Formats: sequence, C-alpha cells, structure tokens
Amino acid sequence: MALRSLDNALPLTQERPKKQAKVSVAAKLNVVNDENVAPLPAVTIPEAVDYISSDDLQPLADPDLKIQSLMEGLESKDWVKVCESLNDARRFALFHSDLLLPISDKVMLVQVKAMKNPRSALCKIAIMATSDIFKSYGDKLLDDTNSDALDQMLLQLLLKASQDKKFVCEEAEKALKIMVDFIAPLPILQKLRVYCTHANPRVRAKAAVTLSRCVSKMELEGMKEFGLVPLIQMTAKLTNDKLPEAREAARSMTSLSTIDALAVVKIVS
Repeated sequence: MALRSLDNALPLTQERPKKQAKVSVAAKLNVVNDENVAPLPAVTIPEAVDYISSDDLQPLADPDLKIQSLMEGLESKDWVKVCESLNDARRFALFHSDLLLPISDKVMLVQVKAMKNPRSALCKIAIMATSDIFKSYGDKLLDDTNSDALDQMLLQLLLKASQDKKFVCEEAEKALKIMVDFIAPLPILQKLRVYCTHANPRVRAKAAVTLSRCVSKMELEGMKEFGLVPLIQMTAKLTNDKLPEAREAARSMTSLSTIDALAVVKIVS
C-alpha cells in the first residue's frame, strides 16, 4: 500500500518543557532548618585584603619560627594566604632583614609571580613588598644571587606602572622611585637602558622617567663610567618619543647634563 504524503499532516504536538525545581535561598546558602540534620559546611567568602602602609607594620612576635613557614605561605594556592605572607615578608624586610636575606631571591621571584597575577589586590601588595625590599636591602640586591630576580622585578614594575588600573599604577611608580632612592644609580641606569627601545610606548615613558631620576643622582664621573655618548644618544632618541611623558623626562635629563652634552659634542666633533 502506498504511503500517504505527510505534507498535509498536522504537526506533532511538542512536549511542554518540564518545570525546574525551585531552589530556596536557604538551600543555596546551605542553611538547614531541620534540627535533626547536621548543617552543611558554610561557603567561605575571602575577607577584604588590607593594604598596610610600611609605617603601620609591626615586628613579628617570633621571627625565628615564622621564617621557617614563610615560603610555604608565599607559594600557597590561596591568594588571601599569599597576601598575608607577603605582608609577613615585608615585616621581615623591615624588622628582621638578616633572617630574610638568605632567601631574598626566592621571595623576590614570588613577588614577580604575584605581580603577574590578574588579581589586582594581590598585585598591589606584591608591589608594596617590593618597595620594602628596596628600602631594606638597597645595593645588596645587585649581588649575583639577586640580580636575575631584580631584573624580572624591574620589568614587572615598568609594566604595572604602564597599565590603566590607577591604584596599581601609582603603587608601581612609587616603587620605581624608591628603587632609585635606595640603589646606586649606575647599575639601575645600565638595567634601564634596554627599556628605552621597548615596543610599548608607555613602558618607554616610565623607563625614561626612572632614567631621569637616576641621572639626577649621578656625578660627572658616574656619567662618564656609563658613557657620555650613549647617554646623550639615548636622551636624544627619547626627546622624539611618541608620548609627552617620555619627551619631558628626556628634556629633564638634557638639562641635568648640559655640561656633559657639550663635552660630548666636542668629543664627537
């Protein structure tokens, strides 16, 4: 028997979607009203992280014991715990610096990792810890043990100072200024020179500002040791940079080393 065409057939009745069971607010919050049933564990929400200024930090009660678990806290998967441990690292740097120095390179690398974290609160506290490290150790950070960590830290500070999040940006700029204040300018100048040609114009601008601060602290002999010709060439290139901040910093360096510029002109000619 021939099959009848289905073109004129009525459409099949669609099943009505089943209603989803409503979940009460109490259930979502794991609240149990039955007194005979043990309550489920409450969902923990991380507390707000405090940004403690260096002046408000206090010495640790038992630093010799605390130092043994510091790295464990810094490497925790819990970001709030890492923030707490970074604040402890700041306390060690400011009040118990001899205990922290042997592991300072490891602590600095953790700070670099935290600065790369997309969580802004963690990033800011890591930058605050960087400032305290600069204050406490100064030129000791130039030792071979810490040099690589310092290079990575410098890059991250320039990157964070160049981003749009104001409270992170301002903290990074503050840390760069503290770095120049507490570490000899010549080594910092040598580390910064590579960032004058960075692809990111904001990074170039922040590097130029930091360079200007370094040059302002240097005597003529220090500039000669760096190289007068490279210094003037670097300054001249930044004078034509894309961003006004870099150009202004370059002009500031030029005014600071006018006598040296004249000396270079004589050497070149």
